[in-house]
Amino acid sequence: MLAAINSERDLSENVHPACANLDALLKDCQIEHVRRSGPGGQHRNKVETGVVIKHLPTNITGEASERRQQGRNRSIALFRLRVNLALGYRNSEIQESPSTLWQRRLMNGTLKVNSEHDEFPALLAEALDTVTYYQFDVKAASQFLNCSSSQLIKFLKKEPRAFATINQRRLESGLHLLK
Repeated sequence: MLAAINSERDLSENVHPACANLDALLKDCQIEHVRRSGPGGQHRNKVETGVVIKHLPTNITGEASERRQQGRNRSIALFRLRVNLALGYRNSEIQESPSTLWQRRLMNGTLKVNSEHDEFPALLAEALDTVTYYQFDVKAASQFLNCSSSQLIKFLKKEPRAFATINQRRLESGLHLLK
């Protein structure tokens, strides 16, 4: 599934790190295996199943240790890293039109994606970059993204930290809070 994201987004030179292909992203990352407390019973702390992935250019991390399998924790940590990159890194420029991924996920003005889907971080990064570009004017951002303001707000609420950040920035800009 990530390959579909990667092939369309790599055409742009200014690719958000949350949208970068897996190989390109991992080249900029440091992976550490750690021991952490959590489920697993008597075998929990005998091996380093926890994974911390740090994106070196931004110092943004993603980590997971809730599973007993290191490979599963790595997948979860990578997803969390992509979400954290979507939240913590902004591209100052946006594309001329919504990405192919955004357009493919938009059906009759409704953005269809689960917050646990592989494409969610890329869509979140695009939404946050667009809202930031339009100086937190959700109506202008939603018009650019070809969806309604309520659909964009509903999408941002799927990641509570994104919604809180937008509201904080709107408050700082003298705009009313989103509900």
